[in-house]
Amino acid sequence: MMRVWLIRVIPTTAIVLLFYFTSAIPQDPAYYLFADDRTIASIPNFWDVISNLPFVFVGVWGLYIVLQLGRVDASFELRNPYLVFFVGVFLSAFGSTYFHLEPGNDTLFWDRLPMTIAFAGLFALVIGEYGSAKTANRLLPLFLVIGVGSVLYWQWTESIAAGDLRPYAIVQFLPMLAIPSILVVSKRENEIGRYIWLMIGFYIIAKLFEHFDSNVYDTIHVVSGHTIKHLTAAVGPGFLALGLGCRLHKRPVRCAP
Repeated sequence: MMRVWLIRVIPTTAIVLLFYFTSAIPQDPAYYLFADDRTIASIPNFWDVISNLPFVFVGVWGLYIVLQLGRVDASFELRNPYLVFFVGVFLSAFGSTYFHLEPGNDTLFWDRLPMTIAFAGLFALVIGEYGSAKTANRLLPLFLVIGVGSVLYWQWTESIAAGDLRPYAIVQFLPMLAIPSILVVSKRENEIGRYIWLMIGFYIIAKLFEHFDSNVYDTIHVVSGHTIKHLTAAVGPGFLALGLGCRLHKRPVRCAP
């Protein structure tokens, strides 16, 4: 009953309250003014571009483990949510690279699209791990439609000079509020939980580095906060892949972080 409340009632209430008490939120043009805009080897914004490489490796690693786990474990029912999550992580490398080569609304669309895919997979897999795998697989297509729709809606509103980020903000941040709540109230023993907590922690760290982009660059004069954000954001899914790898090899204690 508590999980039903968290999954259905709280998100619905949050959406209603957000749209009732706030007006449209356009994209801030200052977002595109990244601290480190150096061109190296003819690549503009070099470090913000190259720091997306870890997403490729983590995405491929995670996809390999999910496919292997699905092959050797007939009881693994969350193959699709995990696949969607790691596909989103993998595609984020290319979307973010494209965006940082030429920051703007048009390229930002391709940066945000794969992230909504990853968020959809993550929310579904947590529901499956701590609730019902059947429910998770049933909700996954809905989460994908909502996620992709939020980015399409934002792009459309920007095109008519009425930019509105509210749906995308819900897609990005609501799972990060609901997922810890699900983990806390759930009584189900699950070794994957520690890795989900680590992923949430690194997501928060990444958002902090993103916020203090210029402060970091002005302090260390090597790389910016946004570059470090990419690296720390990739660590989180890496932990989830590690957790699945431990499940694949049935070594939860040895692999415990």
